[in-house]
Amino acid sequence: MNHTTKLPDHRSERIRGGAASHAAAPSRARSRKRRRPTSTQWAAWGFLAPVTVYLALFYAYPLYRNLDLSLRDYTVRSFVQGDAPFTGLANYRTVFDDPTFAPALLHTALFTAVCLVFQYAIGLALAVFFNQNFRLSATLRALFLVPWLLPLIVSASTWSWMLNSDSGIVNATLHAVGVDSVNWLTSPSWSLASVIIANIWIGVPFNLVVLYSGLQSIPAGLYEAAALDGAGAWGRFWSITFPLLRPVSAITLLLGLVYTLKVFDIIWIMTKGGPADSSTTFATWSYQLGFGNLLPAFGPGAAVGNLLVVAALVFGLVYVRVQRKQALS
Repeated sequence: MNHTTKLPDHRSERIRGGAASHAAAPSRARSRKRRRPTSTQWAAWGFLAPVTVYLALFYAYPLYRNLDLSLRDYTVRSFVQGDAPFTGLANYRTVFDDPTFAPALLHTALFTAVCLVFQYAIGLALAVFFNQNFRLSATLRALFLVPWLLPLIVSASTWSWMLNSDSGIVNATLHAVGVDSVNWLTSPSWSLASVIIANIWIGVPFNLVVLYSGLQSIPAGLYEAAALDGAGAWGRFWSITFPLLRPVSAITLLLGLVYTLKVFDIIWIMTKGGPADSSTTFATWSYQLGFGNLLPAFGPGAAVGNLLVVAALVFGLVYVRVQRKQALS
C-alpha cells in the first residue's frame, strides 16, 4: 500500500492571493476615488462660500462685537484703542436698574403686540377680499403695496406731517366734523398710539402679500363642497380658510414679530421716543444710549440691543418647536 503525501501547492496559494489582491485593488481605488471631491461638490462649495462669508461678516461678527461691547466698559477712547476693561454683566445690571427700563419694556411689548394683531387682522381681511378675483383686484392689490415699497423715512415723514398738531390733515379733518385737535406727536398720552398707527399702515401690505399667496394654495373644491353642505361665508372661513392657513399665518406672525421688535426708523423720525420717553422702546433706547448723548454709553446700549436679539431668538425657537410638534402629530 503506497502512502503518498500531498505537498502544499504554494503556487496555487500565490495565485489565489494575487487574485484576491487584484480584486481588492479596484475597491480601494474606488474608495479613494469616492473620497475625492467631484466637480459637482466643488460647484456646491463654490455657491455656498459667498453666503457663508456674507453671514460671517454681516451677522456673526456684528453679533460677536455687540456681545463684546456689552461685557466691557467702553468709552470713546477705549473704543478706538481697544483696551476697554472687562466688566462682565455690569452693563446689564445698569440697564435693569435704569428707571427707563420698565417703561421701555412696556412700550416695546405694547407696540409689538398691537401692531401684530392689527397688521395680521387687516392683512387677512384684505387677502380674503382680493381672493375673490374681481375685475380690479390686481390693480387694487398693487396700490396696497405702495406703503411697503416706500422708503421708511418717506413714510414716517408723511405721517409726521399728517399728524402735526397745527397743520396736519388729521386734525383738519377732526375740526371739520366738530372734534377738538389732538396733540398726536407731542402728548405723552398719544405719542405711542401715533407710531403704532403708522407702523400698522406700513406692515399691512406684507401680511396681505403672504396671506394672499397662502390662500391661493387652498383648493377651490373644498369651498364648493362646503357650500353644497350649506356652510355660509363665516362657516367656510372658520372651517376651511383659517385652519388651512395656519402654517402661513405662523410664519407671517413670526416675521412680523422680528421686524416689529427692531422698528427704529418710524419711532425716531416721528417722536424720537418722546415726549418724556412716552414712546421709547428698546430699539430707540439702545440708540439713545449709544449715540444720543455727548458721552455715549456703548456698553449699556449694546446690552439693550442684545435683549432684543434674545427676545427674537426665543420666539423663533418657540416657533420651530411648535412646527416640529405639528409635523410629528
